Amino acid sequence: MKKVFALVLTLTMAVSLLAACGSSKSQEQSGTAQTEQPAQAEPAALSGAVALNGSTSMEKVMGALSEQFMADNSGVTVTYDATGSGAGIEAAKSGSADIGLSSRALKDEETAAGLVGTTVALDGIAVIVNPASQVADLTVEQIAKIFTGEVTDWSEVGGESGEISCIGREAGSGTRDGFETITGTKDSCKLAQELTSTGAVIEAVAGNPNAIGYASLSSVEGKDTVKALTVGGVVCSEDSVLDGSYAIQRPFVLVTKDGAALSDQAQAFFDFATSSAACDLIRAAGAVPVA
Repeated sequence: MKKVFALVLTLTMAVSLLAACGSSKSQEQSGTAQTEQPAQAEPAALSGAVALNGSTSMEKVMGALSEQFMADNSGVTVTYDATGSGAGIEAAKSGSADIGLSSRALKDEETAAGLVGTTVALDGIAVIVNPASQVADLTVEQIAKIFTGEVTDWSEVGGESGEISCIGREAGSGTRDGFETITGTKDSCKLAQELTSTGAVIEAVAGNPNAIGYASLSSVEGKDTVKALTVGGVVCSEDSVLDGSYAIQRPFVLVTKDGAALSDQAQAFFDFATSSAACDLIRAAGAVPVA
């Protein structure tokens, strides 16, 4: 009986050892199979250049977006040629720039020519005067009469006597097109000075106590060299632009060519600029994000 019991015990131990050995071998094979699986390739780092061309009013917004994009993609260089909206639209059409920049919506003839406009932000067009001016508010109608020469003296709109000097942008400027379209003064403004950049308009108004001009909200926020008027009692701000209560506003638009694929780096920049990840940067630059 003892011999039988010993034999059974020996057989049981042998079976247990075989099972343990099989399990260990299975785990070893499994581990080997896992380590032999090829690792997924990392996405290739972006490199090359992205050429932007167009609106001077978009300089702060696009500068902020470009700086962050280049920080995130060290192999990419983003260049920005501030030539005005008309030139930027033409650059997108001809292919001399990857992305055109326009501070106005595209016209029917431009979309018919195969261009696509994507709004990246909204911008109020601030009506600005010299800080010494007693005028604080004007209606859209009063602004139109001033710029068309129907009203020529500040005393006619509540200010001190003095001949009004109207400062504006050059033909082809998106800021000018937006301002004139909204105020109904297209091709009828009488300007004492016609300047080629937003910064030049601000500087001219700052240096002339009788001047009035217009400039992008993003360009005048935080400046004390000029005073932004309320229009119809509404201040030009992010909130009033976003809710539509501020009358003089326009879009900031990325212009591309329909059917023409962007380079990998240009497409990545476009995707970043129009994403929610760019909202804080756009807001900090003084414009109103739409993503």
